[in-house]
Amino acid sequence: MKSRQSGITLIGFVIVLVVLGFFAFMAMKLVPSYIEYMGVVKAMNQMATEGGNDDIEQARRQLAFKMSFQYVDDSTIKPKDVTVVRQNNQPTLRVAYDKRIPFLYNIDFLLHFEKQVQLRSATGAGY
Repeated sequence: MKSRQSGITLIGFVIVLVVLGFFAFMAMKLVPSYIEYMGVVKAMNQMATEGGNDDIEQARRQLAFKMSFQYVDDSTIKPKDVTVVRQNNQPTLRVAYDKRIPFLYNIDFLLHFEKQVQLRSATGAGY
């Protein structure tokens, strides 16, 4: 009676570990940026429900203040990335920014994030 073994060989196991390690390394590089983006979205949603954003500079300051509580890095979103535009006769706060993440050697990830929310009870001055 011959018994036949089944399973993965050592070389196969090492190859699986290398592939899993590669994807784990990629996740460790990318996940913090997406968590930071969720903080930006949370700060924007807070601004949308509060209202009272009279001008673009006030809206930028208020957004930066709220993002500081969400652990958003100050160098991530610059003032030029935050705009307030009118859509359907209502002010809309729009944040669009790119984040470059070094990966391996000369390989980088370029992530583009964009979100817009309608602001409440703004007078429209300065738009």
